[in-house]
Amino acid sequence: MKVWLLQDKKIDSQAGTFVKKARLLCNRYYNIGRIDKRLYGSFVEHMGRVIYTGIYEPGHPQSGSNGFRTDVLKLIKDMGVSCVRYPGGNFVSAYDWLDGVGPQEKREPRLDPAWRSVETNQFGTNEFMEWSAAAEALPIFTVNLGTRGIEDAASWLEYCNHEGGGRYGNLRKSHGYQKPYNIKTWCLGNEMDGGWQIGHKTALEYGNLARETAKIMKLIDPTIELIASGSSKSGMETFPDWELEILDRLYDLVDYIGFHQYYGGQEKGTPFFLAQSLDMEEYITIARAAITIAKKKKHSAKTMNISFDEWGVWSMDSAFVESQVHEKPWQTAPHISEQIYTMEDTLLFASMFMVLLKNADIIKIGCQSLLTNVSSCIMTVPGGESWVQPIYYPFSHMAKYGRGVVLKSVLKSPLYECEGFGSVPYLDHAAVYNDIDNEVVIFAVNRSEEELTLELDLENFGIEERILEHTVLRNADKKATNLQNHNLLKPEIVDDIQKSDKGIETAVSPLSWNVIRIGVNHHRPV
Repeated sequence: MKVWLLQDKKIDSQAGTFVKKARLLCNRYYNIGRIDKRLYGSFVEHMGRVIYTGIYEPGHPQSGSNGFRTDVLKLIKDMGVSCVRYPGGNFVSAYDWLDGVGPQEKREPRLDPAWRSVETNQFGTNEFMEWSAAAEALPIFTVNLGTRGIEDAASWLEYCNHEGGGRYGNLRKSHGYQKPYNIKTWCLGNEMDGGWQIGHKTALEYGNLARETAKIMKLIDPTIELIASGSSKSGMETFPDWELEILDRLYDLVDYIGFHQYYGGQEKGTPFFLAQSLDMEEYITIARAAITIAKKKKHSAKTMNISFDEWGVWSMDSAFVESQVHEKPWQTAPHISEQIYTMEDTLLFASMFMVLLKNADIIKIGCQSLLTNVSSCIMTVPGGESWVQPIYYPFSHMAKYGRGVVLKSVLKSPLYECEGFGSVPYLDHAAVYNDIDNEVVIFAVNRSEEELTLELDLENFGIEERILEHTVLRNADKKATNLQNHNLLKPEIVDDIQKSDKGIETAVSPLSWNVIRIGVNHHRPV
C-alpha cells in the first residue's frame, strides 16, 4: 500500500481518505517535575449516598463487622486511590465533629443544612480513619471555618494527633483509640469564597480567621501541612484577587493553596465541551502567577504548592433535576446528583486529569470528586452490586502508570477552532517517564470524531525501544454509559503500534482515551 505525507494529513492511496496526523517529541532530559503519589486522590463527603450505602453499609452481604463494603474497597484499591479528603465539601461548614465520635448508639442525628438532609452520625472520625486504613489511602481532613472556627479546629486536631494528657486526646483514648492518628494534611475550610457556602466570608475575613487557626494548629502539631481555601472555580468573580488577598496573610503559615473545578456544558456540543480543559490550564497559569506575586511580596524563599482537592465533570443543572433535596428535604442519604457518565464525559475527565499531571511541579495533591455515587467513579446499589463508571478507567490507568516524572514534550497536532478557546488541538496528551520501571507512557485523548495517526519520537532513552502495550477506551456512541450494561465501556488492548527508523506510529481512534507504553533501556533516574 502506497502512502504519501501531506503536512498534517496522511493520504491513504488505497482507501482514498485523509487521516489526521499528530507528531509528539519527548526527550529524557527535559521534564516538568516528579509526580507526587497524592495526585491520585479522591474525596468522600457526607452528601447523598457517598458514605451511607456507598462505602459504609452495615448489614450488606459484602460488609464486614465494621460496616465497610468490601466490594467497594476492592474497587478503590484497584483504582489506585492514594489519599481521600473528608468530611466535606459544603457539609463541613455546619459540621460539629464531636457529633461523630464516641459510642455509636449514643450519637444523635443532626440536620445538615448544606444538603438539606439528616445526618445520622453513625460514620465519623474514627470510622473514617479505620476505613481509610482499610482502603490504604492517606487521610486529608477539612476543618469547619464556616459556623465554627479556631477552637473547633484546634480541638479536632488534638483529638486526632495528640498523645493525650489534654481533654481531647484523652477523649479519643476513652473512645478506645489509644494511639494518635497523626493526620498530616488539613484543609482550612471549604470554598469560603462562595456565596453558597455556610459561613461564607470575604477574602479579608477568611484570611484573618485562617491565619489565627493555622497558628494554633501548628502550635499543637508543628508537623502538619495546611491547605488554604482558594477559588472554588475559574469563573469566580473574585479570582485571582481572592488568592492575592489570602496569601498576603497566609503565605508564611500554609503549605498549599487549594483549588476546585467542575465542568458541565455537554449541551454546547462535543468540540466546546472537550475544549474546557484549556480553561483549566489557564486557571492554573493564573494561580501560579498569584503565588509568585505573593512570594515576591513576602521576599520568601518558601515554595508554595497547589492542592486541587476537588475536581471533576459535573453537569450541575442536569444532575440536580431529579434531586429530592428541595422537593422532599430532610431525608437520610437521599439519591441526589447521581450523574451517569458518558464516553464523552470520560474524555473531558481524562483531559482534566492530564492537566494536573502536566503541572506536577506545583500540583502535589489532587482529589477527584466524588468517590462513590455522587459524580463518582464507583456506583453502588443499596444491599446489592457495585459497578464502575467509565471515568474509573482513566483514573486507574494514570494512577498505575503515571509514576516518575512528567516529560516536557512537544506536540504538533491538527487544530480546530472553538469559540472561547481559539485553536484547540485534536490530540490532548501527557507524557510520563517511569524511571523505575524504565518505560515511557503516553496518555492521550482524541477530541476528533475521526481517527488520528500519532507519530512518537523518543530522544535520549537509549537505542532499544520495546513496544509494551496500547490500551484504548472507545465507543462509536459518544453518549454510551455503563448504566445498563456495566461492561459496555471498558478498556481493550489493541495491536496497532508500528516501529520504524523514523520512530513509533499508532492509530488513535475517534473520541477515545489511550494509554501507550514504550519500554526503554535507561536505568539511571532523571
